[in-house]
Amino acid sequence: MAIHRILIVDDSPTERYYLTDILSRNGYAVSTAENGEQAMASIRADKPELILMDVVMPGANGFQVTRSIARDPELQDVPVFICSSKNQETDRIWGLRQGAKEYLVKPVDAAELLSKIEALG
Repeated sequence: MAIHRILIVDDSPTERYYLTDILSRNGYAVSTAENGEQAMASIRADKPELILMDVVMPGANGFQVTRSIARDPELQDVPVFICSSKNQETDRIWGLRQGAKEYLVKPVDAAELLSKIEALG
């Protein structure tokens, strides 16, 4: 199944714009959420095919939201890529243990992101 609809979850307008720009120029339909609560409401209303998740956000952090998605029988088939400025190996391992499929360090490399999305399809 080719990925088409992607949800970006990030509290930074700059990051949301940067990722939306990369993805929309490559033919993806993009929606955004500013925090974990918005993300969960958006996911339930219109289930995306991929989620790009920030970690450090107000309210529930990206690790918590990723874990909620991974444990929800209706949502667990949606892959999550964590996109975080936290670049420690322990953060990467923890993110993957919460259910993320990939862990990308900001600033996200456009070519790497696009190739990882292609690999899912």
